Amino acid sequence: MGLQSQPYGIQGMLKEGHKHLSGLDEAVVKNIDACKQLSTITRTSLGPNGMNKMVINHLDKLFVTSDTATIVNELEIQHPAAKILVLAGKAQQEEIGDGANLTVSFAGELLQGAEDLIRMGLHPSEIIIGYTKAINKVVEILEGLVESGSDTMDVRNRDEVILRMKAAVASKQYGQEDVLCPLIADACIQVCPKNPVNFNVDNVRVAKLVGGGLHNCTTVKGMVLKGDTVGSIKKVENAKVVVIAGGVDTTATETKGTVLIHSAEQLENYAKTEEAKVEELIKAVADSGAKVIVSGAAVGEMALHFCERYKIMVLKIGSKFELRRFCRTTGCVALLKLGTVNPDDLGFVNSISVEEIGGARVTVVRNEEGGNSVTTVLLRGSTDSILDDLERAVDDGVNTYKALCKDSRIVPGAAATEIELARKLKEFSFTETGLDQYAIAKFAESFEMIPKTLAENAGLNAMEIISTLYADHANGNVKVGIDLEEGACKDVSTLKIWDLFVTKYHALKYAADAVCTVLRVDQIIMSKPAGGPGRRDQQPMDED
Repeated sequence: MGLQSQPYGIQGMLKEGHKHLSGLDEAVVKNIDACKQLSTITRTSLGPNGMNKMVINHLDKLFVTSDTATIVNELEIQHPAAKILVLAGKAQQEEIGDGANLTVSFAGELLQGAEDLIRMGLHPSEIIIGYTKAINKVVEILEGLVESGSDTMDVRNRDEVILRMKAAVASKQYGQEDVLCPLIADACIQVCPKNPVNFNVDNVRVAKLVGGGLHNCTTVKGMVLKGDTVGSIKKVENAKVVVIAGGVDTTATETKGTVLIHSAEQLENYAKTEEAKVEELIKAVADSGAKVIVSGAAVGEMALHFCERYKIMVLKIGSKFELRRFCRTTGCVALLKLGTVNPDDLGFVNSISVEEIGGARVTVVRNEEGGNSVTTVLLRGSTDSILDDLERAVDDGVNTYKALCKDSRIVPGAAATEIELARKLKEFSFTETGLDQYAIAKFAESFEMIPKTLAENAGLNAMEIISTLYADHANGNVKVGIDLEEGACKDVSTLKIWDLFVTKYHALKYAADAVCTVLRVDQIIMSKPAGGPGRRDQQPMDED
């Protein structure tokens, strides 16, 4: 026993089963490699011609999409360094709603450049200093590329909104942006408040119905609820509405009680009093002028019977979030239970009707008048996965609208901005004297990844396009980008491809921050995973 050698060094300090990686080769290069793998996955989905990824998550749910935010969310990435890139992409998605791919792919390219510099003998600290100088310079150059006059815009001007939204929607649904953008723009303008900065993304809803095609998509001023009404009344116009969150039913007492009944007469009277009570409650609603009762829970048979008698439409909304949105649309106050209704608590709708769309019955609540607080984009498509992808495109468009309400500045799209940034940053690196000039030059080179990937995804010759772009930009044509349809380099102001300044600014900033975080790591110490019960193989989910 005494001859057994005791572990020494870090092994003696930490619990057995831990992993310890340190030094350039083990920690830094391995981290860079994991991040590069992630950006290799996302890179091919960049731009309008980006390829789709088929991801099947742990619950057997299938995703077919080129939306990076969805891909990295569902991949369940375990490597800690790659997770940092995922977090940067998520931050971009939450902040702007578009540009997550640019963040992740550009960060991967920067790390590739950092790896080359480390192999040349530069220390990670020098690379971080160079990259920090570079990103500060990039922000400076980017502000100089903003299209003049774009900082002031009317957010209710449909054409201006479509112009700024087009690039974000086209990157998800290429070729269909001319159909989708007007729909999204109309929906956003309808719900835009007096002060556009307070625009709420949640006010533009999406209803997905299988069947039909993209040309059947419409916007509805109001809500589209899946499902039928409870009673036989299917259409009401210009009606007052009352919302009851606790359900329309006879209320049971909180405490248990025993009722002694001696004769059949008493039993009959007991049932009659219950009926009379329910009728009294429904009559009170009818007298208040309400023609529609919306219930948040179950609707009792007896209550429904009296609603039919008083010609009141009954609608059931199970989700409390949907119920809140309904209250926002109609302007009513949700009551807890049936009782006397205050006229101030009533809401108003132009019409509620049950319509059959593509074999599915839906209840359409329209509210055309005044400042509308909820608008629904009704999407039609042949399969669920197509509808999901259309929804992501709409989501990106709405988020872009929210971003442009705060800052409407635009920069040239179609890789024109990236080539100009690369060219100006390369010139800036020559003015630096220290070792960080190599890092700044690598940062500039990394921008070439964007036009290169756009060209490759469209099946064009990348080297030829990049050299043409550089030549045009050197001649002072800073707005020349790639026209993917014709495979040539053209002025983007004629193609009308513009990107939002805030999207580019945040994407590049988040990417540079994530890269510097990864490069600062020089040791990885992993404890032994906690031993829990092994995960059982789950049965695949059924179709429903």
